[in-house]
Amino acid sequence: MDIVDILDPELLHLPSPLKTSSHNIADELFSHWLSLPQTASLVKCLIDDAKSKSNYATINVSALMPSVFLSNATPPLSPRSSSSPGFSRQRASSPSLRSPLKSSVKEPKQEELIPQFYFLHGPPPAKELKEQCISMVDHFFSNFIDGLHVHEFKPITKEVCKLPSFLSSALFRKMDPDSSGVVTRDAFIKYWIDGNMLTMDTASQIYNILRQQDCKYLRQADFKPLLDELLATHPGLEFLRTTCEFQERYAETVIYRIFYYINRSGTGCLTPRELKRGNLIAAMQQLDEEDDINKIFRYFSYEHFYVIYCRFWELDGDHDCFIDKDNLIKYGNHALTYRIVDRIFSQAPRKFTSKVEGKMSYEDFVYFILAEEDKSSEPSLEYWFKCIDLDGNGVITPNEIHFFFEEQLHRMESITQEPVHFNDILCQIIDMIKPEKENCLTLQDLKGSKLSGNVFNILFNLNKFMAFETRDPFLIRQEREDPSLTEWDRFAQREYVRLSMEEDVEEVSNGSADEPLEPPF
Repeated sequence: MDIVDILDPELLHLPSPLKTSSHNIADELFSHWLSLPQTASLVKCLIDDAKSKSNYATINVSALMPSVFLSNATPPLSPRSSSSPGFSRQRASSPSLRSPLKSSVKEPKQEELIPQFYFLHGPPPAKELKEQCISMVDHFFSNFIDGLHVHEFKPITKEVCKLPSFLSSALFRKMDPDSSGVVTRDAFIKYWIDGNMLTMDTASQIYNILRQQDCKYLRQADFKPLLDELLATHPGLEFLRTTCEFQERYAETVIYRIFYYINRSGTGCLTPRELKRGNLIAAMQQLDEEDDINKIFRYFSYEHFYVIYCRFWELDGDHDCFIDKDNLIKYGNHALTYRIVDRIFSQAPRKFTSKVEGKMSYEDFVYFILAEEDKSSEPSLEYWFKCIDLDGNGVITPNEIHFFFEEQLHRMESITQEPVHFNDILCQIIDMIKPEKENCLTLQDLKGSKLSGNVFNILFNLNKFMAFETRDPFLIRQEREDPSLTEWDRFAQREYVRLSMEEDVEEVSNGSADEPLEPPF
């Protein structure tokens, strides 16, 4: 049976049965539908709606189309339960599925509470920690109802605040801003607990105690009260208490050493970040544990101060507390070249604090001697890199290396030493440093090599260059005996022995008592 015989003309609104083959039945039906009056009305409505940008859904298509086309429409989806996949997504994307009642009623937003994570003056202490601290404070103040005086403040500084005892005077002044001479229990709690000092790390606590109000860094003068307290109380410095001039020089030297190693920006303003990155806090804590000040090599050793100041005194021929080029060229038995001394006095590595033209002050000399005698440290590498980098472009070129080594070569020839050709020296330097680019050296290249100090000795310190070439067995044995010591520590030990022997000879001739060495004046 042909499909044409099955079609009902009345159902399809046909004027008469179709007289065509089954192959053309679709074309015949479509042509007939286009000729219907309802089709013309439908097309006209669609065009009008498109022009007015109205929604096609407003047209009652079902009333205009024949039922045969309605019967072939896509059947509706079955209702989904709330557990069906995609149910929530379909509701969110289809406005027609939303309840008119729910859309008119706004659901209250549940705001997520984010706990406070930034505190301007540090996070407040936990309840248990606060109660424990208050209990200890009450115990200390139980016998001092009227408050503590400055000479009674050391125990609470060490046991409650867990700080070095020689910070007690500075801490006392912070808690007694009116200079009443007494710190009460309430004043202590207000500053230490309510001020959130209790929860800070030790470096932040010391920074806040030493800094001036509304100042965001530490200056050299801020360390002076700390050194005054140390000189007045530490048993290892008791012999200096009758000599004020030596106390002042010692305090200055310690402060200069602190800023040389820690204030890496070289601004003279010590930031909290620099204080935390340095090893000053560990050295300060060691002062309470060690009575022998000379065993604390970092910053506070009296022997190290003695070596520095005696070296300065030896070079300062007229003792006006300043050194010029002619004085500095004598350093280390004329070990340095004139060219490197000229660079130092051009203030390429560091601006002088001296106000006298052409002369360096004691502070400038401290920076120089620390850089010269410990070329393994990063401050020293930065100091000498600036000297060798003539054009200041951050790169040391073969021409700059040749400029400084040229004088070394002449000096070697003058003392009948076999000269070393520059090309051999350049290859040796490249092999020692292994820079990223073979034709130049950067500061980063030097910091990445353990032999960087020898490069500078090759260029401007003849004595150390010859010692390196001959591999002095005495220096090698020293390094092996205690590898924890730095080059500066070993130099200070040798120099102190030399100076003490000279002092012993003087004492024997003068018949003086055996006391710790004091710098000459």
